[in-house]
Amino acid sequence: MSPYFTLGLEHITDLNGYDHILFLLALCAPYTAKDWRRLLVLVTAFTVGHSLTLALAVLQIVAAPSAWIEFLIPVTIVITAGRNLVGPRDGKAGQALFNIPLVGSYIMALGFGLIHGMGFSNYLRSLLGSEIVAPLFLFNVGLEVGQLVIVAIGLGVQWALLRLWKGGLWWWTIGLSAIAGLVALRMAFERWPM
Repeated sequence: MSPYFTLGLEHITDLNGYDHILFLLALCAPYTAKDWRRLLVLVTAFTVGHSLTLALAVLQIVAAPSAWIEFLIPVTIVITAGRNLVGPRDGKAGQALFNIPLVGSYIMALGFGLIHGMGFSNYLRSLLGSEIVAPLFLFNVGLEVGQLVIVAIGLGVQWALLRLWKGGLWWWTIGLSAIAGLVALRMAFERWPM
C-alpha cells in the first residue's frame, strides 16, 4: 500500500485532527443509510474541493495564511451544524441550506472542502519531492476512503441509537449538530487569528 494513500487515510481519521471528523459528522447528520447515494455525492463533493485546493497549494498556485485557515475550518463546522439546526423537520434529509435546494448542500460541501484542503497543504508539500501527481492522487484516494469509513461508522452509531431510542432522525440531527456546533465554536474562538 502506498505511503501517500496511508497518509490520506490517517489524515482524515486521526483523532488529534478531530475537526475533520466533526465536520463530516455534522455534514452527514441529517442523512440515513437509505440516503447513501446522496451521502456519497456529498462526501465526494467535499473531497473534490479538498483535493483541488490541496493540489493548488502544494503546487504553490494559491496560498492563504495558515492562521486564517485554521480559524475558518471550525467556522465551516459551525455553519454546517447551524444549517442542520434550522433545516427542515419533515425528515427530508439535506433538503435545505437556509431554504436552498439539495444542490446547495453539495455546493456548500465543495466550498468548505476548498477551505479544509488548505489546512494540510504546507505539511504535505514538505513531504513531496519532485513527483507530485501520483502521490497527491493517492493521498486523495486515501482521504476519500477514510471519509467513507467515518461516515459508515457514524451511520452505524445512528442506526443503533435510533433502534434503541425511538426519538427519530430529527433528534439525532439536532443533538449531533448542537454538539458539533458548540465544540467547533470553542475551537474557532481558540483559533481566532487576531
